[in-house]
Amino acid sequence: MYSSKQMIVMRRDLKMRKGKIAAQAGHACVTATLMALQKEGRLGQIQVTDGWVGLAESKQEATPLSEWFDRGVAKICVYVDSEEELLQLHRKAEDAGVISALIQDAGMTEFHGEPTYTCLALEPLAAEKADEFTGGLPLY
Repeated sequence: MYSSKQMIVMRRDLKMRKGKIAAQAGHACVTATLMALQKEGRLGQIQVTDGWVGLAESKQEATPLSEWFDRGVAKICVYVDSEEELLQLHRKAEDAGVISALIQDAGMTEFHGEPTYTCLALEPLAAEKADEFTGGLPLY
C-alpha cells in the first residue's frame, strides 16, 4: 500500500470518450503536481534521469509530496456523477487548504462549444488524508 497518493476525480455523467478522459485526467494531474511543488518550494528540485522524473535529494523534511515521488507516484481515479458533486469536492479541498486542480474543458471537441468542468486532481496527500476527501467515491 502507498503512503501517499494523488486522487483524480472524473465526471462520469459526461460520458466522455476514453481519449478525452485520459487528456482531462492528465491536465489535472500535471496541474495539481506543479502547484504542490510550488507550494512546497520544490520546483527547483525536479530532476529527470533515465526517463524518470523525481526530486533531487534535499535537506527539507519529507512530506507526502516528496514521499509520493520517492515511492511510485500512485494515482487513483474515482468518479462523481454531476458537476455539483465535483464542485462540492473542490470547495471542500480548498477550505481544508488542499490543492485541487479543477479542470474546465473549453468545449472545442466535445460539449457543443460549452466550457465544461470535467475533473479535478488533488495534490499528492498522505493516503489517510486523501481518503477524507474521496474515500467514499467509487473507482472509475
